[in-house]
Amino acid sequence: MTTDTLTDAELRDLKALVAEMIPASMTYEVPGADDEAIFADIVKSLERDTADARTSLRLLFELGGGSFADLDAAHRHEIAATFKVQGGAALFALNRVVLLCYYRDDRVMRSLGQEPRSPFPKGHVVEQGDWSLLDPVKKRAPFWRRM
Repeated sequence: MTTDTLTDAELRDLKALVAEMIPASMTYEVPGADDEAIFADIVKSLERDTADARTSLRLLFELGGGSFADLDAAHRHEIAATFKVQGGAALFALNRVVLLCYYRDDRVMRSLGQEPRSPFPKGHVVEQGDWSLLDPVKKRAPFWRRM
């Protein structure tokens, strides 16, 4: 797979990374984030986060001493754990893209007992919760700039 944004080597490492982030589960009968359809969505959805993805992949390369995809499974898991701690804002941005793409996959939504559809126009029923959890937010002083 070739894109204008990431090299083939970066795509291989990214695919190995997302497989570590969200592995397939036989228990829940869901694919991992490295599933072809989900991964294609991740790559397509990077857009403004491509620079953060590259930054993350460079750090991953440094931590692993080479291509993350070429590491054996045990070493890859160890490097991913270190990367989770050191990845910072770039990893946070990449993580957001991966999660958004993963949870819009129909198979994943069905495994969660959700109808795989957009939330509108039907909407989704949300259970009523403890509204007192919002009290600290309500009591907080305004933090926006007045015009």
